[in-house]
Amino acid sequence: MSMQMRIRHTTGYHYERGAAASFNEARMTPMTTSEQYVLRSRLEISPAPWSYEYRDYWGTSVTSFEVHDPHTDLTVVATSTVETQDVPVKPHAVAWDDLPAVQDDYCEFLELSSWVAPSPALLTALADIRASAATPGEYALAAAGFLHDQVAYVRGSTEVTTTAADAWDSKNGVCQDFAHLTLGVLREARIPARYVSGYLHPSPDPVIGEATAGESHAWIEWWDGEWVGWDPTNAIAPGPRHVVVAKGRDYGDSPPLRGIFSTSGGSELFVAVEITRLR
Repeated sequence: MSMQMRIRHTTGYHYERGAAASFNEARMTPMTTSEQYVLRSRLEISPAPWSYEYRDYWGTSVTSFEVHDPHTDLTVVATSTVETQDVPVKPHAVAWDDLPAVQDDYCEFLELSSWVAPSPALLTALADIRASAATPGEYALAAAGFLHDQVAYVRGSTEVTTTAADAWDSKNGVCQDFAHLTLGVLREARIPARYVSGYLHPSPDPVIGEATAGESHAWIEWWDGEWVGWDPTNAIAPGPRHVVVAKGRDYGDSPPLRGIFSTSGGSELFVAVEITRLR
C-alpha cells in the first residue's frame, strides 16, 4: 500500500514587544528514504530572511535563517508532498551476543542523556521482561508494549522539557515522552536506538482529498541487524501514514523550529499542521 500526502506545517512566534532580530533553524523538510520519497517541498519564512540549507550530522535537512529587521511575528510555513509506502516486515536477526560488535559504531545511540535516562523504578518493573527476552528484538517489543500499557497518552500533560523519568513518575505523556521512555530502556539494555520525528495522519484510513488537522509526531528505531521502526505511542509499526522528517538521539536533535531572538518582552509559540491524503 502507498499513499501520497501533502503536509502544511505552520509555526512561529509572536513577540509581545517585537523582536529586534532573530536567528533560527528549521527542521521541517521531510527526508527521502527507502520508504518515502519527497516529490516537492517548500519553506516560506516571513519576514524574508537571509538563509542557507544543509544536512546535519544525523542526515536531517536544516534551513538556517536570520532576520535582522525589527518584527512582531515570525512565521514559517513548510509545505511538502510526500509519497509513502508500507515498510517491509524486517527480521529480528540480532542476538544479545551480537550487540557488543556494533556498540562502537552506534555509540551515540546508546547515550543515556537526561532526556531518555530511565528511572530506577522503571528498570525494576522491566527486570523480569528483560531477563526472559530471548533476543534484543523480543525485548524491544515487550518493553514498548509494557510502556504503552502503563503510561497514558494525555494531550498537553507534559512540556517539551519533560524527561523520560518525569513521564514515568506521572504515568502520562505525549508521543515525545513515549519515544524517550522507550529509547531509555533499550539503551540501558545496550540496544542502539534512535529518535524519529515527523508526522502521522491521525486517521487509520485517510479519506482522499480531505484536509485533516494533525500534529508533529515522534517514534523510534532500534538496531536489529538493520534499523527497525516502532511507534510506541500507538503500539504499531510505522507505515504509510508516517512521514519522517528528522532522526537523532532525542528531541534535542530534531526540534521543528529552534533559535534565539532579541526582545524586551515575552514570546508565544504557535503551531498548526494540516495533512491531506492526495491519493
